[in-house]
Amino acid sequence: MLSTTDFKRGLKIEYDGQPWEIVEFQHFKPGKGGAMVRTKLRNMLNGKTIDNTFRSGEKVGKPDIEVTKMQYLYREGADYVFMDMNTYEQINITEENTGGKGGFLKDGQEVKVLLYNGNAIDLDMAASVVLEVVETEPGAKGDTVSNVQKPATLSTGLVVQVPLFVNIGDHVKVDTRTGEYLGRE
Repeated sequence: MLSTTDFKRGLKIEYDGQPWEIVEFQHFKPGKGGAMVRTKLRNMLNGKTIDNTFRSGEKVGKPDIEVTKMQYLYREGADYVFMDMNTYEQINITEENTGGKGGFLKDGQEVKVLLYNGNAIDLDMAASVVLEVVETEPGAKGDTVSNVQKPATLSTGLVVQVPLFVNIGDHVKVDTRTGEYLGRE
């Protein structure tokens, strides 16, 4: 069992019999009564988000999630094919079950796959990845003061907004949680 004092961003909890991930949380104390915790939860099975308030000290379940180390092999239609690093068994994971992280996967990359009741529900990746820019408009010289951005297609097919000085062939660091540009590498 987990207490509300254990809450942190990214923690997986079981609520109403389903696995949820804490997206945001905030402890607060109203004028009268005990302290409370406001949370924004993402359902790990269907991606739906809800807002919920827990009383301070309230207990929630810990979901039965198995973490398996797998290697991303290739994309097959709408699915991503992974290989279990221990058994060498291959499984297909749909775009919905990657937690929106499919665009950050590079061939041969090792990730942790979260399994709930034997089904893949999410990927546990590093907070950021470095990817190569394969398509973007040419950079404008001298326009570095303004915060103007342009779209850039990365080596995985992901499109991110980058500053004007980024060119084709540059390697950029991208946040896997938000999809935002973090800098050049």
